[in-house]
Amino acid sequence: MENVIEKYTDKDQNRRKKMLFIYNPNAGTGVLKPNLSDILDIFVKGGYEVTVYPTQKYHDALAKTIAYTEPYDLVACSGGDGTLDEVVTGMCRRKEMVPIGYIPAGTTNDFASSLHISKDMLEAADTVVNGVPFSCDVGVFNDDFFVYIAAFGLFTDVSYETKQSMKNVLGHLAYVLEGAKRIFNVPSYHIRVEHDGEVLEEDFMFGMVTNSRSVGGFRGIIGRDVIFDDGVFEVTLIKTPRNPIELNEIVAALVIRQIDSKHMYSFKSSCVKFTSFEEIPWTLDGEFGGEHDEVLVQNKKQGLQIMIKESTKQHFEEKKEALQSAMEELSAEEVVMVVTEETETENTWDQE
Repeated sequence: MENVIEKYTDKDQNRRKKMLFIYNPNAGTGVLKPNLSDILDIFVKGGYEVTVYPTQKYHDALAKTIAYTEPYDLVACSGGDGTLDEVVTGMCRRKEMVPIGYIPAGTTNDFASSLHISKDMLEAADTVVNGVPFSCDVGVFNDDFFVYIAAFGLFTDVSYETKQSMKNVLGHLAYVLEGAKRIFNVPSYHIRVEHDGEVLEEDFMFGMVTNSRSVGGFRGIIGRDVIFDDGVFEVTLIKTPRNPIELNEIVAALVIRQIDSKHMYSFKSSCVKFTSFEEIPWTLDGEFGGEHDEVLVQNKKQGLQIMIKESTKQHFEEKKEALQSAMEELSAEEVVMVVTEETETENTWDQE
C-alpha cells in the first residue's frame, strides 16, 4: 500500500508546474511577512511546486532571475516597483522567457495599479496562479530595460533618495515629504529630442517616457488613453519655466491633469533619442538608472508576459479596440470625444 501511495505521489509531483518566488523582505511597510505562509499555500493549491528566494541585497532579484537554471514555468515576485524592475530586466536578458506574476508590496506600486493587480496580497497571489498571461510592452534604455517609466529632472530622484526606513514608517507620505525639499530647486537641462522624424531642442526641467496610467502613486497625469501592448510609449516633456508665473501655470496644469501646450510636449512614439551637453541622472522604475548624455529609448512590443485577471485583460482588449477604431474612422474632434467617454468608463472601472 505504501508503495502505491509513493508511486502516486511521485506521478503527482511530476505533473506539478514549477515556480520561482522571489521576494524583497524589506519592501514597503513590511506587509509581506505576515502573509507569506498564506501566499505560499495559494501557490501550492494552484498546482505549483514553489522555490522561495528572499533577496539579500540590491540587484539580488536581478542576479537570481538571470542565473537560475531550473525549468520554471512561472517566476513570481513580491516587493516594490524596483523588485519588479529587477525581475523583468533579468527575464529580458534570458534566452527563454516565462510569464511573471507580481504581488505588490512596495510604497507606490505604480505598474500594479495600472494593471489592476490587487493591493490585497492574497488576491494578488490568486491572480498569479489563476490569472491569464498578458503580453505588455517593455522599455529598452540603451543596454538596460524598464517596465513602465524612464524619467529625468525634477522629483525623479525622490524614490531612490528616500530612505527605506521612512518608507516603512510613513508609506507614500515619505515621497511627498522628500519631494517637497526639491520644489525650490528646479533643474534645467538643454536636450535635443528626436522621434519619428521630428526634432525638439529646448531647456527641460522634466521628462518621462511611460507605459503606465499611474506615476508616483498619482493616476491620470499622463492621460487615460494608454494601451500597454500597442508598441508605443507616452512621452511627456516639460519646459524649464522662465519665471514664477510660468512655474505656477505648469503646476496648475499638472494638478488638473491637463497638458499645457505652451510649456509641455506630449506625444506617442516607439523610439526616442535624447542628447544633452551634460550627463543627466535618469530613473528607471523608481531606481537610479545612471547618468547619461545620450539615451536611446525603444519599445519592445509585447516583450513581457505578466499575469493579470482575465476580466482585466478583456477590459484592456475592449479599450484598445475602441481607441483604435476611433483613430481610424473618426475626425480628430470626434476622437477627443471618444477618448473622453473612455475616461469616464475608466473612472468607473477604477472605482470597482
